[in-house]
Amino acid sequence: MKLLLHVCCGPCTIFPLSVIRQEGIKVSGYFYNPNIHPFREFKKRKESVRLMAEHFGFHITLEHSYGLVDFLRKTVFHEQERCPICYDFRLSKTAEFARDNGFDAFSTTLLYSRYQNHQALIDTGHRLAETFGLSFFYRDFREGWQEGIDISKSLDLYRQSYCGCIYSEQESFDKHLKKKLFRQKAQTQP
Repeated sequence: MKLLLHVCCGPCTIFPLSVIRQEGIKVSGYFYNPNIHPFREFKKRKESVRLMAEHFGFHITLEHSYGLVDFLRKTVFHEQERCPICYDFRLSKTAEFARDNGFDAFSTTLLYSRYQNHQALIDTGHRLAETFGLSFFYRDFREGWQEGIDISKSLDLYRQSYCGCIYSEQESFDKHLKKKLFRQKAQTQP
C-alpha cells in the first residue's frame, strides 16, 4: 500500500509514523493546514514538521500557502461545527492530492490527538475515501500519546498549546486566563 499521511504538526506525526512504518506500509506526508492562526504559528509548525521529517527520513510535501481566508470563509457563522468543517476542508485536499499522485490510501495525524473529535474524523475519512476512490487508513493512534510527546520533547520540536485555529486559540487563552484569575483570587483569600 502507498499511503499519504496528512500531517498537522511535527510532534503529532511521530507516533503515527512509527506505527505505519512498523506495518511495512510505504508512507509519505502532506502538510496542509489553512486553519492555523496566526501566521507566525503556521511558520513554526511548518518548520517543526520539516525538522521532524528530516530527523526521521520522512518524505513530506509542504503546502506553503497560508490559506487562512479560505478557512475563515468556511467556518465564520458556523463556529459550533468548525471542527468537522475543518476536517473536511483539510482531508478533502489531502485525498485529492493522494488521488492525483498515485496513492492508494490516506490518513491523518489528527487521529493521534486526544482533543480531536475522533468519530468525526473517521466518518469524514471514509466519506472522502469513497468520493476520491481511495481507502481511508484508520488506526487509533491515541494510545501513543505520551510516547509521541516524550520523543518530541527529546528532539526539542516546537509543541503548540492549541489545535491551531483562531477559535481554539481563544479557548486556550480563556482557559489560561480563568486559571490565572482563580489562582489570584485564591492568593487574596484569607
